[in-house]
Amino acid sequence: MHTDFQRIKRLPTYVFEQVNKLKAEARARGDDIIDFGMGNPDMPTPTHIVDKLVETARDPRANRYSASRGIKGLRRAMAGYYQRRFGISLNPDTEIIATLGSKEGFANLAQAITSPGDVVLVPNPAYPIHAYGFIMAGAAIRHVPANTPEEFLRSATQAIGDSQPKPLALVVNYPSNPTAQMVDLDFYKEVVALAKKHEIWVLSDLAYADTYFDEDRPPPSILQVEGAKDLAIEFQSLSKTYAMPGWRMGFAAGNATLIAALARIKSYLDYGAYTPIQVAATAALNGPQDCAAEIRAIYRSRRDVLVESMGRAGWNIPSPPATMFAWVPIPDSFRDLGSMEFAKQLLVEAKVAVSPGIGFGEHGEGYVRIALVENEQRVRQAARNVRRFLGDIGRNAQPMEAAK
Repeated sequence: MHTDFQRIKRLPTYVFEQVNKLKAEARARGDDIIDFGMGNPDMPTPTHIVDKLVETARDPRANRYSASRGIKGLRRAMAGYYQRRFGISLNPDTEIIATLGSKEGFANLAQAITSPGDVVLVPNPAYPIHAYGFIMAGAAIRHVPANTPEEFLRSATQAIGDSQPKPLALVVNYPSNPTAQMVDLDFYKEVVALAKKHEIWVLSDLAYADTYFDEDRPPPSILQVEGAKDLAIEFQSLSKTYAMPGWRMGFAAGNATLIAALARIKSYLDYGAYTPIQVAATAALNGPQDCAAEIRAIYRSRRDVLVESMGRAGWNIPSPPATMFAWVPIPDSFRDLGSMEFAKQLLVEAKVAVSPGIGFGEHGEGYVRIALVENEQRVRQAARNVRRFLGDIGRNAQPMEAAK
């Protein structure tokens, strides 16, 4: 029987699995692991959103198949959000589509537009689906160093010039997962100009549009740039803004050709999210936004406690301006071990789980990502554990295997 599945073979070993295995073993022993690994929001979904879900679910008609593109009311709410938030007018019928989270939308768009051998430019470090969605679709990935936005623009320009064939698409992600970096509208103007010059698509991941900490500096949208809709599509998610990760509700907005391509693929694969979830998502977008500000304030407070308490513990953490993550250099005494080994030792010795930077690409080596998904008391406890760890282990840091 044939078992040589080419798409599966193209996927590398899941880097985070090593840490996940150690985490499971530690919990099986009864260890209390303070888990900053996965960006999985822990606060409750706002009450008015849950109430709308329950109300709608009581209607027997709501249990029927839904609409793959998203119910009309939801698409109108998404267009309304773009008008309020960015001053952008979008046609809810041709320039908006609901997705089962931004991750699903991104992967399905890759399937829709990619031919085997197409070249796609992807930032590195990056959220894994940015590359793997296209790898599964048969594309050739060219990684673009993205330790700073300036480096990314410079490297993307060079990569476009060096690529044969010409790239199909360029992926951008700001505020960035994992680096938490932000950009201004001038950055997007340069991206749009570059893409227009070389006639390539731009795929923007804006999942953290509303998770930012300077109220005077909300992240912009690439669609605010004149002419951006000629070549750009943007993905958003309700997961972080409204603490709705398990609801799997996101959307894409922008270029009508790309929206239509995504809609065509989705029409073969799904009937859309459960209708009560779509109705509740509509209530989230159309309703009071105090809840989004409150969720943002929780992340801001956790960020401040993390930076302050870890700093006192001896681990300097740059304060992220956005997202629910901190992108943190490995302490000097552990740098020779690399991010994977450091993450493993931190888990075993300090009972603190983080994501190794290498899991986000080779340019993520030397860093770990810390998710703000534990409350302030737990953050402070983690800092106390880290302080002991740095003092006891850091002086003689070596791989765990060698230490045995």
